[in-house]
Amino acid sequence: MSFIKSSVLITVFAVSIIGNSYAQDRPTHELHSMMIYNFLKYVQWPGDLNSGEFVIGVIGDDDVFNTLNTWYGNKDRGDKKLIVKNYNSASEVGSCQLLYIGNKADFEAVNQKVSGQPTLTVTGKNGLGEKGSCINFKVVNNRLKFELNQGSVDTNNLKVSSQLTAMAIMI
Repeated sequence: MSFIKSSVLITVFAVSIIGNSYAQDRPTHELHSMMIYNFLKYVQWPGDLNSGEFVIGVIGDDDVFNTLNTWYGNKDRGDKKLIVKNYNSASEVGSCQLLYIGNKADFEAVNQKVSGQPTLTVTGKNGLGEKGSCINFKVVNNRLKFELNQGSVDTNNLKVSSQLTAMAIMI
């Protein structure tokens, strides 16, 4: 193996180790926030919902709300101006393109309110992917992964790139 190939492989390996240990040292709400932000580039919403004011809603997790709002609130991402809103109950949930449903929220009530709407629902509790969340975070072998419920994505009239489905645990 040539010196250049060896150097490239060592560099890639070192970066992946540093990146993994760095990610593991971060609080869960920060990891969820980073991944939520990255999901935006892999999902397409119908019509004009891909540009302009883009609302990320959070219910049932103040840490995720505060992190998303601090890091990404009122910032532009391409044609989108990200607005982060916090909801206290299912009845308050308004129109949003992405909704993070935290463990303190009544998943069934919130999911029923947005089912069939062009809203990507994201959760972080075992079993919620099977119950209808579009994306559900899951820890597998001490690594944060995510499940993708294609049926829920289709019901909510969203399109997910093949790159995201390749990274997901499909349910």
